[in-house]
Amino acid sequence: MESTAIKIVKTFWEAGFEAYFAGGSVRDLLMGHEPKDYDIATSATPDEIEKIVDEMHLESKTIPIGKQFGVILGIVHGHEFEIATFRSDSSSSDGRRPDAVMFTSAKEDALRRDFTINGLFYDPLKKEVLDFVEGQKDIQKKLMRFIGEPHERIKEDHLRLLRAIRFRNKFGFKYHPTTEKAVQDLAHLVKDVSKERIADELNKMMLHPSRARAMRELIELGLMEELVPELLQGEGVEQPIQYHQEGDVLDHLLKALHDLPDEWASIELCWAVFLHDIGKPATFELAPDRIRFDGHAEMSAQIAKKILKRLKFPKAMITKIAWLIDHHMTIALIPKMKRVHRVNLFLHPWFEDLMRLHWCDEHGSIPIDLSLYEEIMKDYEAFKNEKLLEDHYSPKLNGKEIMELTGLKPGPKIQKVLNALREAQIEGEVATKEDAEGFVRGLA
Repeated sequence: MESTAIKIVKTFWEAGFEAYFAGGSVRDLLMGHEPKDYDIATSATPDEIEKIVDEMHLESKTIPIGKQFGVILGIVHGHEFEIATFRSDSSSSDGRRPDAVMFTSAKEDALRRDFTINGLFYDPLKKEVLDFVEGQKDIQKKLMRFIGEPHERIKEDHLRLLRAIRFRNKFGFKYHPTTEKAVQDLAHLVKDVSKERIADELNKMMLHPSRARAMRELIELGLMEELVPELLQGEGVEQPIQYHQEGDVLDHLLKALHDLPDEWASIELCWAVFLHDIGKPATFELAPDRIRFDGHAEMSAQIAKKILKRLKFPKAMITKIAWLIDHHMTIALIPKMKRVHRVNLFLHPWFEDLMRLHWCDEHGSIPIDLSLYEEIMKDYEAFKNEKLLEDHYSPKLNGKEIMELTGLKPGPKIQKVLNALREAQIEGEVATKEDAEGFVRGLA
């Protein structure tokens, strides 16, 4: 992909235009990371960009994804590149898009970008960095700083509130004092960002190892109050001391999220861990024996659904997250379940994530007790190793054979007999086909 990006830059220079790698790809290269994509900034106009790219290669093509803002998507050798004309922006009325765009120079283009670390250009032909904003110094200092006046940068695009927190935590940088103050001062503006853009930024934070630190910072800087105020209700809500010496409900959720292993991290599991006890404040009860939260799993699932719908999450994602939360207290019942119910749960496609949620729930607590997790996983691994799903857990008689044995007609009763036979097999009451025939005759 990099070689193709260099070829594009070279083609623009040969056509008489300036062209550079821009933004995040330059930042990543300077930090020793492999860029996920390469954005290109050029002095060519959008029409000229289209002409040059379309003529580069037989399979090259362009898509005018933001032509009115000077942005063209170029597809070359199967790779996608955002190619944009150097521009400066006027003020923004909607806190997202500039009211007008003026095509200018590389320096003016750098000055209208968000953070100094994202305001760099790189000439891959001369191997030179163009730095008009002291972005290289800030990378060396590990400093997160808005370009120019931070309040103005945020007002141009309110999503920058979230981007500041995401980048700061992703790279482990510290804030420049004026940048942190501006985020805190203008935190309320995040409510004006579209829910889809908010969800995208939050999910990027969730999928990074710094997820818990980022969530805590959203709370500390005042953004969580605008995004997921329900979470803040867990602050100061005490828990039974014998199981939760880590602190209040919010402390528990953040610790559980912090301990989530990166190899398990998916959007669904991250959110399930973070919201699994969000219903505790609503179910708090100071009982004679200890603090109780009866029904909090169901309440948490309901609240999580409401939050995720508000953030425009896909329906399938909401369904899985809510199921995990709703069932996270079921884990305690598994050792006492009938074998058939345990097997049905083991066969559920989300069972492993449910156990991961339980592991995180335990890690979110002090003292940590993984004895139940280890007991259930030992049973589950043995179940998986049986490799008898088709032979042992499928009924040993089919519907036709049952009708011949019992004289029943086709209908719902046949399915009930099949279900009963399967349960008897799982419980070990039926081992052979002859056992099955005797069992079915006994039901008739």
